[in-house]
Amino acid sequence: MTDFIGRGWPYPLDVNASGAIAMASGHRKLEQAMRLVLSTYPGERPYRPEFGCRLKDYVFDGSSVDVLARMSEEVRSSLLRWEPRATVNSVDVYPDPLNQALTYIDITYTPKGENDPRNLVYPFYSIPEGEGD
Repeated sequence: MTDFIGRGWPYPLDVNASGAIAMASGHRKLEQAMRLVLSTYPGERPYRPEFGCRLKDYVFDGSSVDVLARMSEEVRSSLLRWEPRATVNSVDVYPDPLNQALTYIDITYTPKGENDPRNLVYPFYSIPEGEGD
């Protein structure tokens, strides 16, 4: 698996106990790469202007069924395009019952070449209606 996913600097950048740059590999590296795709808005990277996910477009849209479905599709299509080392099996988006500003994005994926489904829960924070006026 490490050969296919690779090994590299972690995101966010970190150092190990000896002060050298820490390295990430395996499932940890893959999940960090997926988080990087979801947290980067297209246009933020000058030399890769299309890289990222447009999740920030939904910050003010609330959590209606339609909005959650569009968010799910945005996450699925972004990961399909930018993370070829994983097969996205499902993307479930649901609001936190106790915090209306928090939405969970539950991504079930399988690393390519494996038969070991995994999941990544990505928290998405929005501004509820009526706030920020």
